[in-house]
Amino acid sequence: MLRALIWDVDGTVAETEADGHRIAFNQAFEACGLDWHWDLPTYGQLLEVTGGRERLLAYMDRRDDAPASPAGRAALARAVHLRKNAFYADLVARGGIPARPGVRRLMDECQRQGVRLAIATTTSTSNVEALFSSLFGPTWRDRFAAIVCAEDAPRKKPDPQAYLLALRRLGVTPQQAFAIEDSPNGLRAARAAGLRCGITCSRYFADAGFEGAAWLRPDLETPRPMTLQTLQALDGAAESETRPRGRP
Repeated sequence: MLRALIWDVDGTVAETEADGHRIAFNQAFEACGLDWHWDLPTYGQLLEVTGGRERLLAYMDRRDDAPASPAGRAALARAVHLRKNAFYADLVARGGIPARPGVRRLMDECQRQGVRLAIATTTSTSNVEALFSSLFGPTWRDRFAAIVCAEDAPRKKPDPQAYLLALRRLGVTPQQAFAIEDSPNGLRAARAAGLRCGITCSRYFADAGFEGAAWLRPDLETPRPMTLQTLQALDGAAESETRPRGRP
């Protein structure tokens, strides 16, 4: 019996990457006096690296104008990331990023039926706070029985640390829970924790491979609403769905 539904955040609950984090990173670059800019294709490539600071460090490997020493690069990554998080919080506070189709409906259905909700993300607590306050209001934490963010699980996906901690805080087995993700790294993390995992393909991962997913679909409303009854009836069998096409 399904007792818990565990959600990834970026790309799963909302399309935060292209029109949220990417824009905030570019604002942070300008604020820090850096002549750097991440266009849509560049950011898509960088998403292969999980974690904002890790993404910055990977980008510095390409740059001749990055600090030469590892310590200097780490310090710059921390400074840029702090500025970026502030810009991101301001962006989402202005309502610039809506929830993806079906997210609120499925969360509400779970709550009505007594299935607990959890978050397992390797983004920062401040980013989750900003986004979820905008989407669900100031009492958003009341929706979730467990919240795991980067500060709780520093090992980034595809490491299963975030999911294993969420399961432990929920007090359920992997067989009693289900994960929803949008990326190959997220899927690998969920599967490594023993969880079944459904994929709602986000903008940047529309053409990615998702072997091992319980289902694959454009969002939670297409081609038909994903319901709690459907999740409970899966019994580990994969459901064939239509994926979206194309990427930015």
